[in-house]
Amino acid sequence: MSGLKDQDPRVHSIKTKIRVVPNFPKPGIMFQDITTLLLDPKAFKDTIDMFVERYKGKNISVVAGIEARGFIFGPPIALAIGAKFVPLRKPRKLPGDVLFEEYTLEYGRDRLEMHVGAVEQGDRALVVDDLVATGGTLCAAMRLLERVGAKVVECACLIELPDLQGRERLNGKPLYVLVESH
Repeated sequence: MSGLKDQDPRVHSIKTKIRVVPNFPKPGIMFQDITTLLLDPKAFKDTIDMFVERYKGKNISVVAGIEARGFIFGPPIALAIGAKFVPLRKPRKLPGDVLFEEYTLEYGRDRLEMHVGAVEQGDRALVVDDLVATGGTLCAAMRLLERVGAKVVECACLIELPDLQGRERLNGKPLYVLVESH
């Protein structure tokens, strides 16, 4: 589901605040720069509000934010809906005991880590990131959370690149996005 399809008037404003940078970080990539959205307090607030409106009252107990931009959107959503925030980090960024999930990227392998005990059996989780492209990172996040017994309720991203078909890789798990970029 997409906020765009719902025709919420805030979506247009949000979309216009996302700068597209051609050929960054390498030729052929159309980088979706959210820093310009963050510079506009109203558009940033509208973004958070739209996610909060969707998830308030859904009994979500944990918001899992994917490094790094999931750390921007995840904490305010978690606070507003009364959930804990759990960072899903790149390798060797968390002290102490961690669980991890490896995944394949277009250019190699990576992994997400989280603290042991941060998520418990029966937690209802929302996975948050800024963008879904091929879906590999979201899939790894869901596997990591489900491995410890959490139920992933939905994934939430500000931007979807539908041409890369990441939604199809989520094995039917709901994905909510505010804007699509082609």
